[in-house]
Amino acid sequence: MAAASIDNIVKSSLGPVGLDKMLVDDIGDVTVTNDGATISRLLEVDHPAARVLVELAQLPDEEVDDGTTSVVIIAAELLKNADELVKQNIHPTSQLMI
Repeated sequence: MAAASIDNIVKSSLGPVGLDKMLVDDIGDVTVTNDGATISRLLEVDHPAARVLVELAQLPDEEVDDGTTSVVIIAAELLKNADELVKQNIHPTSQLMI
């Protein structure tokens, strides 16, 4: 659920009609941006899974300076699908036969 929250925050800033986010820090400084890297960097996250998602978002920004929002959305979708499999009692190392 924590990863889905990060996904929801960042998802609406994707694309040419992406919405801006206004982030206010502890001392009252305001940042308005639609850049996924900036949004994820300014979020204060305590949950371990959400923290991994935020750290994952920083990697494409450091390497190619783009793709942060897409990485967060894809990773969150993978986590949602994994959660469904866990709810069906399917072990992570088992192989599904189609």
